[in-house]
Formats: sequence, C-alpha cells, structure tokens
Amino acid sequence: MKTIIDAKDSDVYDLLAYVAYARETHTRKERVTTAKKGIHKEFTYKQVEFIDFILEKYIEDGVQELAAKKMRSLVELKYNTISDAAAEFGSPMAIRDTFIGFQKYLYE
Repeated sequence: MKTIIDAKDSDVYDLLAYVAYARETHTRKERVTTAKKGIHKEFTYKQVEFIDFILEKYIEDGVQELAAKKMRSLVELKYNTISDAAAEFGSPMAIRDTFIGFQKYLYE
C-alpha cells in the first residue's frame, strides 16, 4: 500500500488517514520536524537528548521504535544501563514518562 500511494516513509496512521479521509501523507521525518517545536518546549535538555535519539531511530526504522517493548533496548543503547539512564533522569519512572510523553507530539 505504501508503494502504491508513494508513502514508503510514512506511518500506518498516514496511510489510513489518506485512505479514509484523503488527507495528505507525511513522512516520519516531516512528523519529527513538526513535533520537535513542542517537544523542545515541554521537556528538559537531558530529556530532549534522549527523545532526539529515539526520533532518529523512528525516522530510520519506523513506528515500531516507539513501542513500549523497545524502551529498554533503546535506553541501554543510549545510556548502557538502566541505572545510568536513571542517574540522568532521576528515576526509571521519569524515563518511562519521557518515552511515552513525547509521542503525542508526533500525531497532533
């Protein structure tokens, strides 16, 4: 389907919006560019560093990088251990809140 409507770098969300409502599709990179303004206002510098890391993975590999099951591996890839990340964020719950909290900006 992505190939047919020339939207290979778009999310399923965009495909469905295109099919159901004839809305213009957006690439993941376009979504990130639009979302960054709100993200940078809402989150601290350390959080934004982590979010930017995740967003780069999202642009490269797709929406599956935003799944809750990917959070641990992304944290470990960026910070080596959960403990190291918690030292940056203050707690594991703050890591989780950051990981989930920024995602709404992608689909506003």
